[in-house]
Amino acid sequence: MIKQVKNRVWAFDAEWVPDPLAGHLVYGIEESVSEPAEVLPLMWGEGGATEEDPTPFLKLALCRVVSISAVERKVTADGQVGLSLVSLPRLGEIDGGDVSEAQVLGRFLDALGEHRPQLVGFNSIQSDLKILVQRGLILGLRAPGFCRRPDKPWEGVDYFARGSDWNIDLKDMLSGWGKGSPSLHELAVQCGIPGKMDVDGNQVARLWLDGSLDRIVKYNEFDALTTYLVWLRLVHFAGIFTAEQYQREQALLRSMLEARMTEPGNEHLEIYLAEWDRLRDMIVRHRGLL
Repeated sequence: MIKQVKNRVWAFDAEWVPDPLAGHLVYGIEESVSEPAEVLPLMWGEGGATEEDPTPFLKLALCRVVSISAVERKVTADGQVGLSLVSLPRLGEIDGGDVSEAQVLGRFLDALGEHRPQLVGFNSIQSDLKILVQRGLILGLRAPGFCRRPDKPWEGVDYFARGSDWNIDLKDMLSGWGKGSPSLHELAVQCGIPGKMDVDGNQVARLWLDGSLDRIVKYNEFDALTTYLVWLRLVHFAGIFTAEQYQREQALLRSMLEARMTEPGNEHLEIYLAEWDRLRDMIVRHRGLL
């Protein structure tokens, strides 16, 4: 179970799609087949596509990272808690086109190396952290700060040690593996926290092909917010936050989102708050608690 909450926490989520260049290099797809909309179906075919599952999960190394979002919780020297929602690429940077994977991944890894936060994810040990490393290697990036490990686990930040306080995988901690493991959506909505709404992971590749990177980033932000709220609930469950602290932390997130909603391009956050209210009201009516 969670042992402690560090002064800087990043609850993060990454989104990725099949990399057309990987299709050419790994599967030998002819370069004359140049359009991503033509390459991706061939890659899914190589990955075992069926009529029932036309877009099977491909190995992480064959996919390119298109978006990373994180909720940052930072405690200042005087004990004040601040929250922010950060995405790469930023919504304001998207102008109808794609964004360099090396830029997105490189900026995130550089920030990790500089700030060394406590990471929180869902399936991050098996997926999100692994794709950061694999794609960073493929792209020829350097990430010495992120990769640095202490001589002894208790002497510093270590993102790669199993069970490390610096890398909390909610799925690994709460459910393990196998068919009986709940998804983030299944856990979240029963806690009164928004899960999947108008987009799910199976639609990300299609949105990317359609040039809708902005919708991917917004969906990515929803997943980061949900991951953060589930983490908050687990911290409360573990006894680190009192009931009063837990309520204050949720109110702080709500205030941050309400402030962000006033900025152009953040109207989608209103959808998240409305769904949060709907789920909480339903649970209060039927279960009598939050």
